Amino acid sequence: MNPCKVQGMLTISGGAARPSPRPAAPLLFTALALLMAALPACSPALNWREVRPEGTRLALLLPCKPDKAEKVVPLGGPATPLSMLGCDAGGATFAVAVADLGDAAKVAPVLAQWQSLTLANMKASAAPQVSPLKLPGAATLPPATLVKAEGQGPDGKPVNGQAAYFAQGSQIFQVVMYSPRIAPEAAETFFSSLKFE
Repeated sequence: MNPCKVQGMLTISGGAARPSPRPAAPLLFTALALLMAALPACSPALNWREVRPEGTRLALLLPCKPDKAEKVVPLGGPATPLSMLGCDAGGATFAVAVADLGDAAKVAPVLAQWQSLTLANMKASAAPQVSPLKLPGAATLPPATLVKAEGQGPDGKPVNGQAAYFAQGSQIFQVVMYSPRIAPEAAETFFSSLKFE
């Protein structure tokens, strides 16, 4: 049975649409209202799925199929490969980035630098809100944090950002969400899904 079938309108099966046996003209307004109500169920803006960045024990939910990218960046001095998974859905960008510094002693200063650079890049307009993030399995020093800030996107338009920074061993992580207006439910689902397995 097709979950996107609207009673009294069209039945979609096997890619073909056929009219229902009842005349639709007297019920046009009602049928259109039913169709509009059924659309969100057929094509959700946020289609959550679990992802696991390669070479890590981290698992999290992303609301769309992620694109993968890798680049070399100077994190804490030497050039370091940075792997990213990210996607855009529901008017927001969701991403996770991970790098292995090869030395757990470098983690704290590099995470602090990464946070500062992110805030500078988004031209944060005020002091960010920084709060602890409960993430079992993450390193306790430095503690996992969630940073919330307002600033500007690459296009100069206002943007809100939320970013989690944490480590496990010599691996460092940044999990971010950017949007003109962050939906609290989406942010809660995204950041509360973080777990190490």
